[in-house]
Amino acid sequence: MFARVPVAVVLLGLLLSGCYSGGGPTHVVDGGGGGGPAMLAGAPAVSYTIPKLGGGNDSLAAHRGAVVLMNFWATWCPPCKEEMPALERLYRADRARGLVVLGIDQGESAATAGAFARAHGVTFPILVDADQQYASSYVSVGLPTTVIVGRNGHVVKGIDGAQTLEQFEAVVGPLLAAK
Repeated sequence: MFARVPVAVVLLGLLLSGCYSGGGPTHVVDGGGGGGPAMLAGAPAVSYTIPKLGGGNDSLAAHRGAVVLMNFWATWCPPCKEEMPALERLYRADRARGLVVLGIDQGESAATAGAFARAHGVTFPILVDADQQYASSYVSVGLPTTVIVGRNGHVVKGIDGAQTLEQFEAVVGPLLAAK
């Protein structure tokens, strides 16, 4: 019996390290099955008030009535870095149509997140979730994780893994068109 415990712990560790270093699965899943944030589709979105780069606080609830794309990321995550330009392009193209992109840094300091945002030309709001409340509540399996919340404040999609601009547009486009 005790011989199985270390094997299970090692296997779990390998699984988790693979998800965190590789960003998890690279396909979009919806509430029709699977774990992670996908299983929350249709549920009311949870909100926390946390510090925002540049001063003050922000929260998901402050953007009720908009389509919100929350992206959980960290500066040490290679897939997070790879998808950041797509998020920035999406934000610039669709913010006038009611899209809010919230980059929610997971467990790092404001100085670290701010230096990254400046170096990569990020203009959408960056929230610093030092306690990782959002990722925990949204069942983030790894980074990056994206949760899209409709204008009604309910989770529409949960996505584990890096996405392309086209993949983001395919999800948010119809939501922005439906007013």
